This record gives sequence, C-alpha cells and structure tokens, in this order.
Amino acid sequence: MFLKPKKSVLQKQINDIFMLMRQAVYLHFFSYSKHRFWAFTQMQRAHAGLQQCKGLQFYKMLGTGAGAGFSLRPDFSTYALLTVWDNEQRKEKAFDKAAVLQAFFDRSAEQRIYSLRPIHTHGKWSGQSPFEVQKPLGDKPIGVITRATLNPSRLLDFWRHVPQASRAIKQAKGVGFFKGIGEWPFVQQATFSIWESAEAIRTFAYESQAHASIVKKTRERKWYKEDMFNRFEIISETINPAT
Repeated sequence: MFLKPKKSVLQKQINDIFMLMRQAVYLHFFSYSKHRFWAFTQMQRAHAGLQQCKGLQFYKMLGTGAGAGFSLRPDFSTYALLTVWDNEQRKEKAFDKAAVLQAFFDRSAEQRIYSLRPIHTHGKWSGQSPFEVQKPLGDKPIGVITRATLNPSRLLDFWRHVPQASRAIKQAKGVGFFKGIGEWPFVQQATFSIWESAEAIRTFAYESQAHASIVKKTRERKWYKEDMFNRFEIISETINPAT
C-alpha cells in the first residue's frame, strides 16, 4: 500500500519523529504456519513476561478474526500485540532482551509491525486512557482502532448486525488494510484499519449509509458497556515475510 524509501532514509526519518514523541506505541501482528497451539496458549501465558518489561505502560494480547472487522470466526493463525512504552529506547531494549517478546518473533512465520502516533482518542479501554494525544505531523496514512466491551444482554442483537458492518468497510474507499482483533471472543471486540488519509475516514463516516446506521443502532440499543475510538498516524510499517 505504501511506497517505502530506502531503509537508511526511512530509519533517519523515524528516529527524528521518535525524538518528538512522548510515547512509543506499537501494534504487532504475528502470523504462524507452525506453533499455532503455542501461540494460542500465549494469550494467557505471556502476561507474566510482559508485566516484567520495564517501561511498558499498557498492553493488550489480542486474537484476530477471520472476516472483515468484527467477526464470529477466529483466525487461529494470527495474533496481535498492542504495546505502549515510556519511550522508544525502552521499547527497543525490551524487544532485544525480553524472552517473551523474542519468542513471538522466533516462532512466527510473518510479522506485520506498525509504529503509531496517537492523534485522537475517545473513551476507555479496561477503564484506562492509555494514549497521549500528540499534534499530527500531517501527510501520513491514518490507523484507526475501535474497540468495545459488549453488554451481555445485547450480544445476540449486536452479532446479528455484524455482517452489515463488515460489508460497509469492505466497500469503503481509501482503506488499505483492516483486521478484526479482540481480547475475548464474542464480548470484547476491536478492529484495526489503515486509511489513505483523514479525509477518507470522514468520507466513510458521513457518506456510508451502512456505517451511519450501525452507529445509530449502537447508541439506541446500548450495545456497548465500554467503548473507545482511537486515531493514529502510521509512522512506519514493517512486514517481515516468512523465510
């Protein structure tokens, strides 16, 4: 989706940006051809190791969905890790030395890595507001994370309308990547999507009748017990393919 400059130029640009950032926010997708059962067990077992990482302010271990956006069908080949660090140096040190993080790289066949600069946030995630909003740099792709904890009494009603929401994002213009992510199946759900620009997001939000209908029903039917909407500039995208 994105044209990447030569590595040395890209790295210098990223380093300059990191100097201005108060947080280092990363979203990793790890895809597995082997070790799938091991990856599944890490949804619980990895917590002890992650909690020992110095400088890690907030993290979420996330499964992924096989469909577009929210999905009832899990993707057991791909898992995600969202991390928020004090700074880039703490993040780099942890990924170099922490056995729990090294194991994700060693056992996964592919890694898709996004460095994110928070530029808008609304709502709570597990009762927290983990992202420090920063001034947009401009002229960068936009990543969006929407997440929600569903009201147990509204589960069936919500999932009946999921296909409508999935069709809306599939048909959207300006979206280059989207994936359903979540902490717990059926109850704690999220999506990550990448857009060409903030304008593409606004067009989708205000001109998509299917999306507008879902937003209206969300409020009227009180589907969410807790929800959060986050917008980020994509500082870097790295894809390490299977070897």
